[in-house]
Amino acid sequence: MFKRIFTRCAVFAAGCAASLAVMAAQPNVVILATGGTIAGAGAEATNSATYQAAKVPVDKLIAGVPELAKVAAVRGEQVFQIASESFTNEHLLTLGKRVSALVKQADVDGIVITHGTDTLEETAYFLNLVIKSDKPIVLVGSMRPGTAMSADGMLNLYNAVAAAAAKDARGKGVLVAMNDELNSGRDVSKMINIQTGAFKSPWGPLGMIVEGKNYWFRLPAKRHTVNSEFDIDKIDSLPVVGIAYGHGNVADTAYKALAASGAKAIIHAGTGNGSVARNVVAGLRELRGQGVQIIRSSHVNAGGFVLRNAEQPDDQYDWVVAHDLNPQKARILATVALTKTGDSKELQRIFWEY
Repeated sequence: MFKRIFTRCAVFAAGCAASLAVMAAQPNVVILATGGTIAGAGAEATNSATYQAAKVPVDKLIAGVPELAKVAAVRGEQVFQIASESFTNEHLLTLGKRVSALVKQADVDGIVITHGTDTLEETAYFLNLVIKSDKPIVLVGSMRPGTAMSADGMLNLYNAVAAAAAKDARGKGVLVAMNDELNSGRDVSKMINIQTGAFKSPWGPLGMIVEGKNYWFRLPAKRHTVNSEFDIDKIDSLPVVGIAYGHGNVADTAYKALAASGAKAIIHAGTGNGSVARNVVAGLRELRGQGVQIIRSSHVNAGGFVLRNAEQPDDQYDWVVAHDLNPQKARILATVALTKTGDSKELQRIFWEY
């Protein structure tokens, strides 16, 4: 009898040791929570679009997905608890510096950032520009609150942690994990506001994640993270950059108001190829003469592509074109670039390279 008990104890001890060994071998992933729909709650299960964002704290988000323990040793930090439309430059700096500090730690293998979807693409691109690390950094959100039927946040969070824990995600820049896709933080944008497949890249996703495994199909071509000339540890403030929207019957009122309020650069969210209406050109040239950078972008939904000296003589006017970046991403790059240079030719180089 004692022999049988001893044998059972030995088997139990061996099992515990094996479990501890597996846990010790797991990658360490930190979840930085900032709020958003993924932390939201609605009054009823049918409320998929009517709800209050930023209600659920990070510990409850983690507890709601027990399967996370199978792919990584996870811990969470509540950095902010806000809806992402309220993100400011100060929020970007605070978050960026925290990410930078964490990726320097030997006991951190990857970072996941839960984020509201409205400005998720802006934060992803900002971090892609300023974090000097090849460790996986994955942003994730949801289009439905956790209280809704068919809520997408639980699987999105699991996929994000699995991606951040994977060695094959290293060196690919900041990623966005939504709806089973892995998109580049540079390219991806929110294209619709009421469907789970809201986030798309004009050039396609980098890969997919299926049952916790990454499948890659392309690599980012633009400079990012470890190959970037920008470093969040050396940036303590960001200049103001405004966006003015081009449309039929447009006037130069918004552009002049942005400049008067202190904008160092104005993103022209133009039609088509970043077109500028005739009655706006003189006003923009005047602002450029006053030292305000004018950057032509396009608000074409599926991916505008602005060619230099097409539509407008950019060389003559000393304007910059945003290449394929949409207006909100052009604002992010401009505000980061202006921390290093105010020269329009240097700004244009940066827009080509990033």
